[in-house]
Amino acid sequence: MNPTHWGLLGAGWIASKAIAPAMHAASGTVLQAVASRDLERSHSLNPITVHQSYEALLQDPDVDAVYISLPNHLHCEWTVKALEAGKHVLCEKPFAMNVAEVERMVETAGRCDRLLVDAVWSRWHPRMERLVEYIQGGELGEIVSINSSFTFPASLEGNYRLDPEMGGGALFDVGVYSLHAVAALLGDNQSAVIEKCEANIGPTGIDLTTRWRLRVGETSLAEGVASFEEPENQSLFVQGKNGSAELLGDQAFTSWKATSALRLGNAVEEFAAVDPYQLMIENFGKSVRGEVGWVLPLSTSLWVARVVDQLRAEVNSLR
Repeated sequence: MNPTHWGLLGAGWIASKAIAPAMHAASGTVLQAVASRDLERSHSLNPITVHQSYEALLQDPDVDAVYISLPNHLHCEWTVKALEAGKHVLCEKPFAMNVAEVERMVETAGRCDRLLVDAVWSRWHPRMERLVEYIQGGELGEIVSINSSFTFPASLEGNYRLDPEMGGGALFDVGVYSLHAVAALLGDNQSAVIEKCEANIGPTGIDLTTRWRLRVGETSLAEGVASFEEPENQSLFVQGKNGSAELLGDQAFTSWKATSALRLGNAVEEFAAVDPYQLMIENFGKSVRGEVGWVLPLSTSLWVARVVDQLRAEVNSLR
């Protein structure tokens, strides 16, 4: 097996704490190169090569695939550049600033014949995979409602997440987890109509909290809340005509290297501790090499981007 040689654009918290360690642990994976504004931090990730610029990394012939962990407003620009440089791309969520950018990224991936995937790492967790399998298998019958939350009191001083021009705000940062769960459980071919949207706008212009209710398809309601100011809470509860299911515990979307549990009807299933980042990277590498590996479909990323655009339009009207 020829391993997939990775390049990292950005060496911030997510790259240093999650992505680089996952790449070093993953099978069929080599952390070939890193490029960031901080050379010392780049070296600390232990790649084979440290590049002085993003452009230099994209021109490195030893790099097969690129993980983009830059601020949100740079995702589209550097995804397109990486694809056009012949690299496969795994891009940190949120995928891009709006659906037009996502469409540009998808078009470029098709034109360049490269793999492009939205790095919503919770989708690779075995517990989430099991819930999706259970729901799509019809065990709960017709889905009536999905209720989800991802809230925590954030300390964001000096963080780009405070800047709306850089893709800041709770909806972009954590709301997409809930929306991706809705797409996974109900399908990304369903219409989504906003029935209600409320937001608390902070002094910098970002949404500190956004609440929504969507009508998905003809029969399902999806309610969610994303917040940088409410008490910490992550939940996912699914109600069907024949019963209910839920992710147990307080880490519905960010269970990482810890045991977890899932209630399906009256039964509870336990899951061993895993690193979903590692599973995501391994599956991406398998797909690049033509082996069997699951990756998040671009149709799902497009569906989520469309819903986020609709919600952001509602939030902007409240400013």
